[in-house]
Amino acid sequence: MRPVAAFLSDAPKQIERVYGTDSVRRLEQIVQLKTGILRATDLPRASEVNYILSTWGMPSVEEKVWRGLPNLKAVFYAAGSVQSFARPLLKAGLRLFSAWESNALPVAEYCMSQILLAGKGFLPASQALRRNGKAAWTPSLARGNRGLVVSLLGAGKVGRALIRLLKPFGMKLLVFDPFLEDEDARVLGVEKVDLKTAFQRGQVVSNHLADVAQTKGLIDATLLGSLPQGALFLNTGRGATVDEAALWKVLRARPDLYAVLDVSDPEPPAPGSPAYSLPNVFLSPHVAGSLGTELESMALAMADELDALIGGRPLRAEVTEAMLSTMA
Repeated sequence: MRPVAAFLSDAPKQIERVYGTDSVRRLEQIVQLKTGILRATDLPRASEVNYILSTWGMPSVEEKVWRGLPNLKAVFYAAGSVQSFARPLLKAGLRLFSAWESNALPVAEYCMSQILLAGKGFLPASQALRRNGKAAWTPSLARGNRGLVVSLLGAGKVGRALIRLLKPFGMKLLVFDPFLEDEDARVLGVEKVDLKTAFQRGQVVSNHLADVAQTKGLIDATLLGSLPQGALFLNTGRGATVDEAALWKVLRARPDLYAVLDVSDPEPPAPGSPAYSLPNVFLSPHVAGSLGTELESMALAMADELDALIGGRPLRAEVTEAMLSTMA
């Protein structure tokens, strides 16, 4: 008899968004899929389930509930961060898999596009044209992308994907990541630096730090105020890693600096936040991750991982409790 798998989410429409026709068909080749979508309150009656499939809307369930499912072996999460629900699940002895690597690529692509535009001077040039019209029609605000100094905060899945994408453009890549080994930095072809240096030298600083206790408000006024003339601060990581009051203060004092913020704290920014009014702040509504046609890539990645687990083949996307201290 084939293993039984079930969808679980307290936001069922998210399951429908992410698990499309192709991924459902692929899953049906691997397991017996239960009809319908379970909610957290249904779990105590799901004793026959071997594997759970989820995505955004995954509930945080108490450890004792997980332990009450004798046949459950693993949870597959077709999205990125697992911080909101992972610990009780792992403590109950279950295995957890996340599509964070699949979700990392669209984030890296978004960052690459913003970095390339920064090298071309897009934001200041666009502003100058709006203010001054024909008189501002000059390419002098562009520094060019070859030799552009880009500081990446974090060398996790997104950071490493971004390094690969930026390599062909001849940029100087600096990385702040306390967990990055010197030899690994050498293989990646990046310069390992401390946080202070990353801000002092980075013509673009791209934040990919995890939101953990040690990083809350880590990016402060001193760091932000040390950015070079005309620099861009790009945040697709977590809003809580930035002291936003300090960010607004620095951006008011330094109109030469720019911030592109895909995340904030809270999210979206509160009504009246300077994020909406400062001319050198550019917001996007958390669009860097997988969207539209990109969503099913995460579901297909989890289907492949489930197939590999059942078949005893090498796994790529397992999350352990030890990893949670450094993951976004």
